[in-house]
This record gives sequence, C-alpha cells and structure tokens, in this order.
Amino acid sequence: MENRAIIVPSSFSKKIALRVIPGHFATTHSHINCYIDISKLKINQEDAKECAAKMASNYTMTTQIDTIVCMDGMEVMGAYLADALTQNGYRSVNANSSLSIISPEIDFNRQMIFRDNVESAVYGKNVLILLASATTGKTIRRCIECVTYYGGKVTAISAVFSDLEEIDGYKIDRLFSGNDIPGGYQAYTPSECPFCERRQRLDALVNSFGYSRL
Repeated sequence: MENRAIIVPSSFSKKIALRVIPGHFATTHSHINCYIDISKLKINQEDAKECAAKMASNYTMTTQIDTIVCMDGMEVMGAYLADALTQNGYRSVNANSSLSIISPEIDFNRQMIFRDNVESAVYGKNVLILLASATTGKTIRRCIECVTYYGGKVTAISAVFSDLEEIDGYKIDRLFSGNDIPGGYQAYTPSECPFCERRQRLDALVNSFGYSRL
C-alpha cells in the first residue's frame, strides 16, 4: 500500500507535506477514496511546530483562547500551538497567558466526557478544538456538544486536514483541504460506496491512530 503513496506539499511551508495513499478505506463513519497520513505531522517535533505556527497565525490578533481540546492524538501539536499563541507580540490577544491542553475521554458508548479534575479547564473558558482530520463532521459535532455541555465556549476549530469548510456555523481553519488531494477527496456512506458496488475489496480500516490492512 505504501508504494502508492503520494506526497502533497503544503502551500505555506516547504517543510510540511501530507502523505496520501489512494485506495478503498473504511473509517468509523464512512468509506473514503484515500488515506490521509498525518502521523509524521502529529508526532515529529519540527513538523508539529511548523504546523502549529501556521495555525496560530489565524488567531493571534483576533481570538481569545484559554484551552485547547486535542482530538486524534494531537497533544504534541497542541502544546506548540499554545506556545505560539502566547508569545509576547504586537496585538497578540493571548500574549503571556497560560493555556490548558486537554483531551476528552471517550467511553464505551463513544460519548466524550471530561473528568471532574479537568472540568475547570472547560467551564467558562474559550476553547479551541484541534483535530488531525475532519471528513464527515461527526467527531467535531460531538466535541462541540461536549465542550458546550461542560460550560465551555468553542471559539475556534483547527485541523491539519479537513474536507469541510464549516459545520453548524463554525468555521474550520485547515492546513490542507480536499482540493489539495490529487484526484479529489471523496467520502461515502457504506451503502452508497462506489468501490463496494464494484466489489472492490477494502485496503484497510483507518482511524486517528492509523490503518490496519485487510
């Protein structure tokens, strides 16, 4: 599968690129025509720092942020994003602040919760939701509902890759979009998947942790 990988360079930095593997993949919610590999951007120090700096530029002068809620294992990038947002600079609204970086717990019913010991980082706070990728929007909706339930206010949503520009009135700031993917990015419900209709086997099951070949 890896020998089919396509490297998609970013428009904002020569150091950053996505790794895209075309094929037939199944996520929790849909079937997709390519796997967007964000692993290196999430876990590599320099890549995560570069991505975070670009994300921070969307909010430095305009958006108050108290807490970053990290999904999809984005804690490394979340830490760099907090650092970039709180740098002491001209008209930086978060300068010299100390941001909280947390992740929700997902229970056996796929519900998101925050334990009592971290609720204070959400209640009454301005929250940025940070994701690796957003395709159908279901994860974002659940996260918005969770933050709102615990008394937080979602002031920004940022993703490395998103095929969505907005959801329920919330803008999604993204480093890469579906238009950046050669041939385009497509997501289908399992019952309407053209690959399944052609009886093309799945290449792998994919989620925020990676992929498992079939």
